[in-house]
Amino acid sequence: MAATGSAEGASDSPGLWAEVRALLPRAEEGLTLALSGEVEDCVLPLLRRARSLLYGAAGRPGAATAAALERLSDVLRDYSWEKLNAGPWREIGKGWRQVYAYGCLFGALAEVAAGRPLARAVRLCDLGLLMGAAVLDNVLARLVRALQPHLQPHLPRAAPRDGARAQVAPAPPRPPPRPLAARPPAARPPAPAADGERPFQSVRPAPPPPCAARHEELIPRLRCPSLEHFRDNYLLPQRPVVLEGVMDHWPCMKKWSVDYFCQVAGCRTVPVELGARYTDEEWSQQLMTVSDFISQYIMDENNVGYLAQHQLFDQIPELKEDISIPDYCCLGEGEEDDITINAWFGPGGTVSPLHQDPQQNFLAQVLGRKYIRLYSPQDSENLYPHESQILHNTSQVDVEDPDLVKFPNFTKAAFQSCILMPGQILFIPVKYWHYVRSLELSFSVSFWWS
Repeated sequence: MAATGSAEGASDSPGLWAEVRALLPRAEEGLTLALSGEVEDCVLPLLRRARSLLYGAAGRPGAATAAALERLSDVLRDYSWEKLNAGPWREIGKGWRQVYAYGCLFGALAEVAAGRPLARAVRLCDLGLLMGAAVLDNVLARLVRALQPHLQPHLPRAAPRDGARAQVAPAPPRPPPRPLAARPPAARPPAPAADGERPFQSVRPAPPPPCAARHEELIPRLRCPSLEHFRDNYLLPQRPVVLEGVMDHWPCMKKWSVDYFCQVAGCRTVPVELGARYTDEEWSQQLMTVSDFISQYIMDENNVGYLAQHQLFDQIPELKEDISIPDYCCLGEGEEDDITINAWFGPGGTVSPLHQDPQQNFLAQVLGRKYIRLYSPQDSENLYPHESQILHNTSQVDVEDPDLVKFPNFTKAAFQSCILMPGQILFIPVKYWHYVRSLELSFSVSFWWS
């Protein structure tokens, strides 16, 4: 049921509050506020006070109660936000991430209780999903799914003229940025404010792929190999291969388009990388809705933004229903839940500099084309990795325009290449160096597995 009168939807329906309230434990003592780690003593009384406000009303909380709950939410989020930015992400205790998630939950519930437009409540849920840790059986994800049917679909706005920008919050540091590495020591951003079918086609002229080099060979292609054949000929010997026919049956191959993303995810907040590549000095990140990302960086030819290495499918389960985990992942160790699935959505011209990752990778191309180069780990010395710990798995060399005076041994490194087409999956063995450039508007899904 879509809300009327506002593109953001309204939360003044008693039925909506009952639906939202049903996501929580029936009794106050059922909302245990259990934390997986120590936090400062002053935090638990704030959490308990917010819980009491929520359960004190027989029905939907009144305006005064909603306002008090909102103030407690602001305090919890602001206080835990400082803790989340106090050091390297890997050293942040899970307890503080859960406090942040509770702050977002109480804030979203206050918005619904106050009868305000739902866009801010959805944004608070997304902030908790992005920066917090799961609480109450992942209640934030369940809350978004309850709210979203009451929102009107978000259509992308026309791109701003004269370089104007919609107001978006700086993205919080996230673990970890591309490639798998520690968070860059950037300045801490302020806490974010809780504020007919188009085919998927290129909006920039696709540059021609680079000319073949002396040490280049094409990556072999194979159609639907058996598990045993893939294991014996590619997985065990760690040989790259392009798989064809494996994802033909995935619903995304027929369903996904710009309009589809706006319909399913337009109101959702995601981290967007600004700049052509993450090694550039001017590279940054911002939080914005998917609709704003599409209007500013997909429909506008003059800007480069990339929704990259983001676990979009955990945040928006509806999209996960459109893809499948390749059967070949069963040849690895661990369970299916251990597989990391990332989305890569952006215009032509986005680049992932030459880098390596510590897991096996299936890169599935859904829309658009990408030029990809692979180098063996045996050539690592010739690829000049950065000496800093944060970029130790990234090459200093611009592979398509190398400085051979500064990096003379780069010419010794042999490589394989391909233009990955829609419907193809590239197997990138663990620690294989890979360089990726999108030739046009593109959406890829990566599966990292052990």
